Amino acid sequence: MSKQHPHDTTYGSRRMLLKAGVAVGAIGGLGVLAEIAKVPVELAATPANLSPALPAGKANAITWQNWSGIQRCQPLGINSPANESAIADLFKQSSGNIRCVGAGHSFVPLVPTDGTIVSLDKMSGIIDHRDHLVRVQAGTRLAQLARELDGIGLAMHNQPDIDAQSFAGAISTATHGTGKELPALHAKVQALRLLTPSGEILTCDANTNADLLQAARVSLGSLGVITEVTLEAVPAYHLQRKVWLKPVDKMLAMAHDLANQHRHFEFYYLPFTGYAAAITHDIANDDKILRPESGDEAMLHDLRQLRDWMGRFPDLRRWLAKKLIDPQQVELAQDKSWKLLSTSRPTKFNESECHVPQEHGIDCVREVIQKLEQRHDVFFPLEFRFVKADDAWLSPFYQRETCSIAVHAAAGEAYQYLVQDIAPIFRKYQGRPHWGKLHAHQAADFSTLYPRWKDFLAIREHCDPHGRMLNPHLRQVFGVSA
Repeated sequence: MSKQHPHDTTYGSRRMLLKAGVAVGAIGGLGVLAEIAKVPVELAATPANLSPALPAGKANAITWQNWSGIQRCQPLGINSPANESAIADLFKQSSGNIRCVGAGHSFVPLVPTDGTIVSLDKMSGIIDHRDHLVRVQAGTRLAQLARELDGIGLAMHNQPDIDAQSFAGAISTATHGTGKELPALHAKVQALRLLTPSGEILTCDANTNADLLQAARVSLGSLGVITEVTLEAVPAYHLQRKVWLKPVDKMLAMAHDLANQHRHFEFYYLPFTGYAAAITHDIANDDKILRPESGDEAMLHDLRQLRDWMGRFPDLRRWLAKKLIDPQQVELAQDKSWKLLSTSRPTKFNESECHVPQEHGIDCVREVIQKLEQRHDVFFPLEFRFVKADDAWLSPFYQRETCSIAVHAAAGEAYQYLVQDIAPIFRKYQGRPHWGKLHAHQAADFSTLYPRWKDFLAIREHCDPHGRMLNPHLRQVFGVSA
């Protein structure tokens, strides 16, 4: 643990960004100047794969959309099987494509299909456990799994900052948390069951179908339907969280040291403020509970308000932010691990994230920050995390210690620039995009980024020779013609 900050006794909420209430009054009081300084906000364009209106004659058609609203489709149906037999029957009784869905938290079109969408919500919960090995139904949401594990004295080794996803969906897209010595969720999957489109059930672990396990851990739902996983859990533990602010240059200089000193470390850069918020979590020495009220939404409100009122004058925006920020305020919290590592996100957004070699992380994020701040409508924080290497074939962390950089735009506002402007920087540093987040990579790109790419394609062809698990997006990703 780091030395205690002299202001830790204040226990501020995460509305530590701005002195409470001051920003609203100060900005509102600028009158005519504030009106002139307002930045025009570009709204999101309607993506090409969205249908603004239902086709004629399909007024009662089923419409599915993802969490942020930028991906939609009209499938033939949405099916919720309760067991493997029901999934096998679905494959037999249908002839079109099938895509699985969890929480719909992917921003790329992994789910959209004109075939059938399959939800595994009825296949949820822990089946049994032996010591630290836990058999889990694939549709179990991370939040539910955390609670059920806690009930038997166990926990996940790490968690992402959102826990609404299904477990199968989370591992299939390489969902991760932060921690230099902590790998992503899929790295702790010791075995799984896969039901292929032919109706065959394949069990894979380190001794049986070992290559299939390495392919299926991160597979974008392209091999079949994962119905069950065996997860290596850890004894339940409590964490202590500390959040504080530093000028961004100092934060970048300290980042690697902080990652080495703490079990979990990440930071958020707050655009046009010059500050970054550091967040660390370490194992607590006791099980006491300390939970200040979360101020995440208030922080976003303040950042958006600074953007709305001062966007035309970025230097004035930075000056005002520095006047309003209280850099001495610190937040401390302590609770069970699953209650601190994941949070709710009421404000919807769109996101692009890329994973770069750890040795290039700081250089890359410097360039990303500079590029982001060329747009005066940016206000959403940038997230920077550390992830340990693993050996799943399509893991963005495959045999590579990694820094992850995520950029966001509020739902309803322009988001295409997250890829158009930022992706060239990620490519410069050999970044591997997050499978569930906005990117423009195609098969040729992935073949150079993933050493086992051809091996994965061979297994995909074997498991699904007719491409029933593919949609247009995945055909583009894997280079498979229609």
